[in-house]
Amino acid sequence: MIDTRTAPYAALILRLALGILFLAHAGLKIFVFTPAGTAGFFGSIGLPGWLAYVTIAWELVGALALILGLWPRIAALALIPILVGAIVTVHGPAGFFFTNPNGGWEYLALWIVGLLAVALIGDGALALKPTSAGAARRG
Repeated sequence: MIDTRTAPYAALILRLALGILFLAHAGLKIFVFTPAGTAGFFGSIGLPGWLAYVTIAWELVGALALILGLWPRIAALALIPILVGAIVTVHGPAGFFFTNPNGGWEYLALWIVGLLAVALIGDGALALKPTSAGAARRG
């Protein structure tokens, strides 16, 4: 049974955690690897370099949408392709465990499950621009 008194706060906690993770990963690409270095890595695995800049922007916008609660159900669904792309291009071939060389895909799969949970459970408490249920089903 769902506790309707606390469920919105559980969704808020999950939304904040996922948003902070995306901020951290965007920050890694900006401040550690640098955007140019990230673009070079994308090129080295056969992706266009410009896609690195799109990915960084997508992560930043998605992170802020989750943290602030700006259409968070749609934002959660929109962030899944980034993780699927990381699994397909880099982490999938490395195997399941994230401790494998080049990191496996277990962590990214869990992250996808968290995003799906946000999309299903709803916006949560303190969302600035809640998503209508119909928009989340269409989005």
